[in-house]
Amino acid sequence: MKILILGAGQVGSSVAENLASESNDITVIDQDGRLLQEMQDRLDIRTVLGHAAHPGVLLRAGAEDVDMVIAVTNSDETNMVACQVLHTLFRTPTRIARVRAVEYLQEPALFGANALPIDVLISPEQLVTDYILRVIQHPGALQVLDFADGKVRLVALRAYHGGTLVGSELRELRSHMPPKADARVAAIYRKGKAIKPQGHTLIEAEDEVFFIAASKNIRAVMAELRGKEKPSRRIIIAGGGNIGVRLARALQKDYRVKIIECNLDGARRISEELSRTIVLHGDAADGDLLLEENIEGTDIFVAVTNDDEVNILSAMLAKQLGAKKVMALINRQAYVDLVESGPIDIAISPQQATIGTLLTYVRKADVSAVHSLRKGAAEAIEAVAHGDRASSKVVGRAIEDIDLPDGASIAAVVRGEEVIIAHHDTVIEEEDHVILFLVDKRKVTEVERLFQVGITFL
Repeated sequence: MKILILGAGQVGSSVAENLASESNDITVIDQDGRLLQEMQDRLDIRTVLGHAAHPGVLLRAGAEDVDMVIAVTNSDETNMVACQVLHTLFRTPTRIARVRAVEYLQEPALFGANALPIDVLISPEQLVTDYILRVIQHPGALQVLDFADGKVRLVALRAYHGGTLVGSELRELRSHMPPKADARVAAIYRKGKAIKPQGHTLIEAEDEVFFIAASKNIRAVMAELRGKEKPSRRIIIAGGGNIGVRLARALQKDYRVKIIECNLDGARRISEELSRTIVLHGDAADGDLLLEENIEGTDIFVAVTNDDEVNILSAMLAKQLGAKKVMALINRQAYVDLVESGPIDIAISPQQATIGTLLTYVRKADVSAVHSLRKGAAEAIEAVAHGDRASSKVVGRAIEDIDLPDGASIAAVVRGEEVIIAHHDTVIEEEDHVILFLVDKRKVTEVERLFQVGITFL
């Protein structure tokens, strides 16, 4: 696929890296020659220096025959205008744009059929907000990812000493589940390395376990792996930007929420917007302030300022002073690697949240959802099975008879409203939504081929 990426910032760079590794023809446009040179040194891509919305620059980038544009510059206006130019002058088939300003997103008429020609709108702030909300709503989870319109969830958690199944074999999981509940362990990572889950596999303390289940059964499965945990009640949010305010607005009805904002005018504005949230003016990395606000009695501390260093330092300090769980929004991948396995419980990467959404529209098979996992090394995919036994490599076949690549496994199948946890004898039917886990995302092309319909299917 020939893809044009507008913007060589952190998101554009991450997207280019992910897509270039899958044999796509990638061209990146940006006004910063240094960023473009850095990308060209690392990746097999083409770069063009210039303004991403100018017709001449787009023409030099080969816009007349690109299949897709992904507009992720730092300017909403540039992204929107570029999509308009590409549609009007070059009839680009698929146009994806990052739009961050709430003022635009609140006006859906701007993006209708007869308005700005944008096929897919991406709001990283909303994606990150939704991600954090799911984790907060599932105490003990490291990640919570939705599939099939929320019918199925993939949850990552860390097994701990004293957990019910620690030291037990995976086959014992079903015997512990409530009646009619079922779950499947999709992957286990031990000391950073993937272990193939089998019936005799033992779960050890500190294992990172990915399991999949119907959403209604998630809490029961988590209780088996970690024991029942008290729900969170007290939450402190560091940063009153778009993400912080969205989080507080979503949480304030059910939780006791405080926001710490360093800008006085911003703090006043937020206090007027959020009637049930306590808004504090101050420095989130001020230990005295955190102690005054009873940080030792705080269930979750979430640092979502615009500064990675502030997020890391304030989260580490909050943990040291007694916060039960701390999360930090971190843009730079090098920082994510640095804090991993440290005092910060969850490092949130906006790039990974955004990339999963983008990959959904790049996949060659009929893919409904993609989630990028473990810093982009692994993926979870929701693919739709089409055709019949003659034209499809999956329809009409039991899972044990499907030629899955090494490291790929089918974890669940959604058939209409029914959630079927996958077993070796589960037969895939036409229009099933199949949830797969790929330990190695380099195998994604092989998985796509499995779900592409042969020429005999009409």
